[in-house]
Amino acid sequence: MITSIDGQKQAEDLINSNLKLKDIIKTLPKECFVQNQRKAWAGVIMSVLIVSLGYFSLTIAPWFLLPLAWIFTGTALTGFFVLAHDCGHRSFAKRRWVNDLVGHLLLMPLIYPFHSWRIKHNHHHLHTNKLGEDNAWHPISPENYDSWGQIGQWSFKGFMRNHLWWVGSIGHWAILHFDWRKFQEKDQSSVRFSVAVVALFAAIAFPLLIATTGIWGLIKFWLLPWMVFHFWMSTFTLVHHTAPEIPFVAEPQWNEVTAQLSGSVHCDYPHWVEFLCHDINVHIPHHISTAIPSYNLRLAHRSLQQNWGTSLRECRFSWSLMKHITDQCHLYEPDRGYLSFNDYDAGL
Repeated sequence: MITSIDGQKQAEDLINSNLKLKDIIKTLPKECFVQNQRKAWAGVIMSVLIVSLGYFSLTIAPWFLLPLAWIFTGTALTGFFVLAHDCGHRSFAKRRWVNDLVGHLLLMPLIYPFHSWRIKHNHHHLHTNKLGEDNAWHPISPENYDSWGQIGQWSFKGFMRNHLWWVGSIGHWAILHFDWRKFQEKDQSSVRFSVAVVALFAAIAFPLLIATTGIWGLIKFWLLPWMVFHFWMSTFTLVHHTAPEIPFVAEPQWNEVTAQLSGSVHCDYPHWVEFLCHDINVHIPHHISTAIPSYNLRLAHRSLQQNWGTSLRECRFSWSLMKHITDQCHLYEPDRGYLSFNDYDAGL
């Protein structure tokens, strides 16, 4: 259960109050916003060592243990992304050039352009759960669904009903982050630079990997760990922003406090996942303020639980949770919330 009746009522009360996001931020301990360079760089060193261990395991693992090695390495690579996530929000280091350098280096193996992701992701934070604006996870309206035709509708139904959520972030990565023409003119040079960085990395690393290990080496050492990384990216994004109780609203009705405090989900994952991924699952404080570094998220969350507990949405990761989301949250109407395909097809 993600929320309670009391939690729903308090969320509604927030909409009707004059509470501002800065009022929520003021209740957090000041320590939450303190950048600790020792912790920041320790996180980088730890992730580099663990990813290196993962790749070493891929070189020595017998074939029947390779799936475990892929899962471990891909999850550790997700830790790279989370640290770059801090860099994108300028919460890793005080100097912008340090954030940009570390962010680019960490995202190179993932072929993720740093600046294009940073710009798109910051837009998501400004417009969380706003219909027509949120670019991280946006529900599909019946009107859009009807306009797709039979092939588009069949593909989307198969994607959700066959529980293929875990490839969703690959499409998001490919469509949104490489075409600098889709960005504002002031950002295009930065985006072009980041695209050039990952293109150069791929142009060097992929042929070298193929030359030394063959096509199977590219699949074994890059593609399959990369797919595991996208499994976690898709899962984190979907779970953070999807539940039958979470509203998406248009601009006139949108409320910043409700969107950031009650519009995202804290989910508890297995401890090894949380450790390797630097507590990215502790998501609500990050939406209250992007200035909170990843190593301070748990402190901030405990404070939010104490002060705003009944407004928070919390759950525990399980396959039943994923089945519930992918079985129920198909189409979205602002006045009714989520509809399943069964309800929509039945005209309910």
